[in-house]
Amino acid sequence: MPTAWDLARFGSFLYVVNTYIFEVTMCVGPSMKPTFNESGDIVLVDHISAWRHRLKKDDVVIAVSPLNPRQTVCKRLKALEGETVDIKRRRSHASTKSVTLPKGRVWLEGDNPSNSTDSRAYGPVPYAMLKGRVFFKLWPLNEFGAVK
Repeated sequence: MPTAWDLARFGSFLYVVNTYIFEVTMCVGPSMKPTFNESGDIVLVDHISAWRHRLKKDDVVIAVSPLNPRQTVCKRLKALEGETVDIKRRRSHASTKSVTLPKGRVWLEGDNPSNSTDSRAYGPVPYAMLKGRVFFKLWPLNEFGAVK
């Protein structure tokens, strides 16, 4: 029978793994269709990649929401600091503007641009708001595997 000390140690171990190494979370909403289902997919998130600044363009990431710090968003990393992004205006697809990302900022966009609130709405996101890289889909089972 495990003691209270054993349970506390195991709980501490789980906390450290979930906070600093990887976590299981859910991506819900229409912004990442078709990569993720609107009703929600259960995924694994690697925290070490963000912590060690090893994220690259086109990685799917989890970030603190720039609009509500109590929530997270799941988006695709489209550009890193120093890169220039051409932005199509949401209302008028004819006009575009270019933004060069300042130091320490990234550009995030959903895979479903017609239904995504992302950097086109809130601008470049501080790298420090990135929590990790989504690398594996656990659910639904028929889509079990690496996230591309």
